Amino acid sequence: MSMLLACLIIGDSIGVGTKMFAPKECVSYSKGGFNTWQWNKKWGNTPLEAKTIVISLGTNDHKGVNTKKEFTKIRTRIKVGNVIWIMPPCNKGFCKPGVNAAVKEIATKYGDKIISTSYVQPDNVHPSWRGYKDLVKKAGI
Repeated sequence: MSMLLACLIIGDSIGVGTKMFAPKECVSYSKGGFNTWQWNKKWGNTPLEAKTIVISLGTNDHKGVNTKKEFTKIRTRIKVGNVIWIMPPCNKGFCKPGVNAAVKEIATKYGDKIISTSYVQPDNVHPSWRGYKDLVKKAGI
């Protein structure tokens, strides 16, 4: 039997940034610019098992991506672990209410935790260094 990973971060550029501030034992399947469909295409057959799984997806989704369907594909594959969703930012400069609603719906259905940070870079999308530290602390990793 294989050892269960301590921490797994999956996602987009926010996932990449979160990994930079996470403990070194955290594994990351994240790529900047990826939308949820692209993530599923690349890592759709990769085991998603860890003590803590942090999901940061949806920020790059557009109307051609069925976010709820793609989130469901990911979440139904997770059978082990404490799952934490990083809510995509929603502020005066950036917001995707449909994506945020999908995160809330899927996380609520599975009893997962949702975290966010108000510390963002001037692009209003990516967390600042303080924001990434805040997310890692809230995720408990």
